[in-house]
Amino acid sequence: MADSPAKRHLQRVAAEEAAARSAGSALMEGTTEYQQMLLQLSHDRARLKQIQSTQSKAALKVALLPTYAPYVEGVVAANQGGADLVVSTIMLWCLDAGEYSQGLDLAEYVLAHGLPMPDEFSRTAGCVVAEEIGVAALNAQKTGAEFDPVVLTRAMELTEGQDMPDQVRARLLLARARGLLATGTEAAPLDAEAMSTAIDDLRRAIQLHDSCGGKEDLKRAERLLRKIEGNQSDD
Repeated sequence: MADSPAKRHLQRVAAEEAAARSAGSALMEGTTEYQQMLLQLSHDRARLKQIQSTQSKAALKVALLPTYAPYVEGVVAANQGGADLVVSTIMLWCLDAGEYSQGLDLAEYVLAHGLPMPDEFSRTAGCVVAEEIGVAALNAQKTGAEFDPVVLTRAMELTEGQDMPDQVRARLLLARARGLLATGTEAAPLDAEAMSTAIDDLRRAIQLHDSCGGKEDLKRAERLLRKIEGNQSDD
């Protein structure tokens, strides 16, 4: 029963009950479950520090995430919102490891309850989410790889109103706009609504950070929109 479904279920239930008992307190630090996870986290972070390769670190995080899943699922299910450095760290690990859907699920909980990031992070949780997703998307787009537009839109919605440097917000906007434009061409442009969304994102990105790199994208998007509107007027 080293890591059986039954054991994982018991771990999840124990974490949920512990979170419920600690309702109203600042941390779950008084619970056995939280202390065990902190010890595990300390051990695993020491392993990660021994690795220099970013890709290798991400691969190790993918392998480590299931260890924390029952605890994190239990805490989120209890929905008490006590500051929990395990949950906020695992949220970041999910994003680092490319597990974006899982990471954004945790981000929804972290942001809703205002959970802090670990002390070594100067960024707020909202900034972390926007920056990790924006940078990952832009890097993928540079190599021609696909990046799920749903992830970008969800990240934007979750972090709307969160305080962060303007450059971070601009990158996220730029990434979504470029993702939309990648599916449209001069011969087969996007529909007017999608093109308008891309243009709005680009204009806002440029307004926030003039050197974000979106000016040529904006010119192309406006050209494509004129083509769409011209085709519609000919019908």
